[in-house]
Amino acid sequence: MRKINTRDFHVATRSTSREINRRIALNVIHEHQPISRAELARRMKVTRGVAGVLVQELIDQALIYEGAMGEAAFGRKPTLLHIKSHDRLAVAVDVRFSKTYVMVCDFSGRQLALEAYDTIFSMPEFIRDLADRIRRLIKTNGTNGAVEGVGVAVPGMVDQNTGRVLNAPALGWRDLDLRKPLAVATGLPVEIENSGRACTLALLWLERSEAARPQNFVYVGVSDGVGVGIVVNGELLRGCDHIAGEFAHVPLNVDGPRCMCGAKGCWEAYISNLATLSRYFGWNLYKLSPNKLNNARKGSFTVPDLIARARRGDAKANAAIQETAQYLGLGLSTIINVINPECIYLDGEITAAWDLIEKGVTAGLAGRALTEKGGRTPLRVGSTQEHPRLLGAAALIAAPRFAAPRVA
Repeated sequence: MRKINTRDFHVATRSTSREINRRIALNVIHEHQPISRAELARRMKVTRGVAGVLVQELIDQALIYEGAMGEAAFGRKPTLLHIKSHDRLAVAVDVRFSKTYVMVCDFSGRQLALEAYDTIFSMPEFIRDLADRIRRLIKTNGTNGAVEGVGVAVPGMVDQNTGRVLNAPALGWRDLDLRKPLAVATGLPVEIENSGRACTLALLWLERSEAARPQNFVYVGVSDGVGVGIVVNGELLRGCDHIAGEFAHVPLNVDGPRCMCGAKGCWEAYISNLATLSRYFGWNLYKLSPNKLNNARKGSFTVPDLIARARRGDAKANAAIQETAQYLGLGLSTIINVINPECIYLDGEITAAWDLIEKGVTAGLAGRALTEKGGRTPLRVGSTQEHPRLLGAAALIAAPRFAAPRVA
């Protein structure tokens, strides 16, 4: 049950039920396209007449279109419906410590253009350079549709309402306005979100799956840092101060290795790409100077390289990733004990070694989960997308079109 907030609510009007039904129809079409009107009516449990009216309204709003004719066992062949996404475009930006990625894509997440470059840490220079790149990519690759906005995924805490980066330790950004200056520089609407939450939105709204997406799940992405997103009852959890889900900075050991946030012993300091590489090379993260730390994170030797060595029989490489597996499972048990999700989605470079580390992860998880069933929480590994954070950034622009209207 959810209590109605009598200080912040939207009263239902005569058109509210119709709008809700349109959004339901839009989501059903999105998940099952191409789909006929008859199949839509069956899935929505309404008459064909009602489904037909909703379809026509969605066509009039340019949200769906009629495609080819489908097959029929008898009678008239149905006209199949599709989401109108190919000529609705977004710019997606994934800001990482090492690189910044910029993609022009359509509303289905289909990549039209991609560019990567070394991340710029000075905010004014970052905005000027990014705006120039966005304009150039749109000019050369976005001519077949209207660009409706820019979505930016940032490795840190973000006030999604104001667009301020509250704290991105890896970038050295704290309480900086990113949305307004970038919107002014590009002339486009801009949405900013934490990278873990952005990836979670992509799972929730854009990625199609044969199985029904759970209504309660957690996403964990392990890369330069660790991003976590939490979905409860189909809604992304942000918290009152926009820091919910920062499991990456839950301490495993207050005397542990240094984290990019400045504290010691965070979960991220045990499982990030840098942490895994540090075990292999014998680096002491606490003693590394900021310059050496930066060089280490931007080094040419990567976690995929380490995994390749482990597969070739390098015992030291295997030991490094196995220790990461143990700590990954330990942190996942904390998430399970606190959130109790239906499943956890795992992503990041280390998951390419899942066949090598699965036993270590599940053992670490089961050893600290409070119940036997919790210890068996399904782990769904990998993404169908090459750049999940970019898809998440695109979802910041596309997903609101599918969200249910707020009532009460």
